[in-house]
Amino acid sequence: MATNATYAGPGVSSLATPATSKMTTAGSYLDIQNDGWAKQYLPELYEKEVERYGNRTVAGFLKMAGAEMPMQSDQVIWSEQGRLHLAYNAQINPVTGAVDTFTGIDSGATEAHSLRVGNTLVCDIGGVVFKAYVQTTADTATAVIVPYGAENVDDLTGISTTDNQVIKMFVYGSEFKKGTDAMTESVEPTFKTFTNKPMILKDHFEINGSDTAQIGWVEVTGESGQGGYLWYLKASGDTNKRFDEYMEMAMIEAEKSASTAHADIPAGSEGLLSAIGNRGIVATLQFDAATPAADKLPEFDLLLKELDKQGAIEENMLFLDRDANLYIDDLLAGLDGGSAGSGSAYGVFNNSIDQAINLGFKGFRRGSYDFYKTDWKYLNDKSTRGNLGGLQGVLLPAGSSSVYDQTLAANVRRPFLHVRYRASQADDRKLKTWVTGSVGGAATTGFDKMEIHYLSERCLVTQAANNFIRFDS
Repeated sequence: MATNATYAGPGVSSLATPATSKMTTAGSYLDIQNDGWAKQYLPELYEKEVERYGNRTVAGFLKMAGAEMPMQSDQVIWSEQGRLHLAYNAQINPVTGAVDTFTGIDSGATEAHSLRVGNTLVCDIGGVVFKAYVQTTADTATAVIVPYGAENVDDLTGISTTDNQVIKMFVYGSEFKKGTDAMTESVEPTFKTFTNKPMILKDHFEINGSDTAQIGWVEVTGESGQGGYLWYLKASGDTNKRFDEYMEMAMIEAEKSASTAHADIPAGSEGLLSAIGNRGIVATLQFDAATPAADKLPEFDLLLKELDKQGAIEENMLFLDRDANLYIDDLLAGLDGGSAGSGSAYGVFNNSIDQAINLGFKGFRRGSYDFYKTDWKYLNDKSTRGNLGGLQGVLLPAGSSSVYDQTLAANVRRPFLHVRYRASQADDRKLKTWVTGSVGGAATTGFDKMEIHYLSERCLVTQAANNFIRFDS
């Protein structure tokens, strides 16, 4: 049947007549130019997404430094050993030898002492070092000591009769006369118990049904492996990767809430930086760019002295920002190639600087310690800590520690830094994802959209935090 349809209006002359085969003919394309359009006004579309910020991920720190393990309880409790030897700071009356106000060498807080009659001590009062004998201990708050080198403490050269002088001491043994009774008092081992609670993290992605019908392909190379051509799943992939980053960043930055006035505020959790601030070592201006070259090594040696105080774990990892990393590069460059003359070496890498660099770390040895250093992108990225400053890096001990696990009721070995996540036979909350809505295959609600939900419940366990160092600027 013939058609009598006619057309009027702009663009009539440019209507194309379809060809029966793929041929270039005058009627098989739209002549836009003849309708008043200019070709230079047409957009040139680039399908490929430009990677403006390169690899945007900042996670990976905990994968390098720790591990992940499940737990079923609402909190994790662990115990850490106390020091083996007895050492105190206290106050003394040099005339009578009475000692009181004992404080712990780590906590600095007043505590009961464990000195016993017969203990022998090495003491220091104002730089005067002497040996003494514990004569009496009426209780765990006081004691009376007698020096070996004089009748009374104030008779020692360099010590005045002023009351309440500071005395530092540690027990190095005991001594008894012939025929005396056995030592009747005992020293109970001390330990510290710590706890942390998991925090619940959530996120979600959604897109409405209309937008899913309007397809616009984009060629991408995403951090979560979504390479090739993607449509709205590009945004979904970014949300998934962002949540993966949040799971690690929360373990680093989390803090326990001190608020009691706001019932809607979660309890929080103890992250890495908080744990080091509460129980570890905080060094300020350790990597100061204004430090003269001749002072860089002596400044670094202060770290070794702090590590000596905490038990001397031999291998340590340095995760640093750009300035701190370059500071150590300059420090090493000023040495004599890692030879014995400077007391430093590339040690664990067969003393080869090239091999150390090839492994992604620059390793070196100073004194009895091995250090492995690397950039921490989290501190350099402008969208995270790199925009704030105030933190130059952290030092983490390598290896594992033996602790008593309250859940397992046994001594276990754990990495010093590890993540515990809630999981049981009924539900694994390490990383849960689920889809709701009525779009994209889901048919769970009547809403004309697709929602992807993310959830994780986890906390960080920082064991032996006294061996960790946080470098503040």
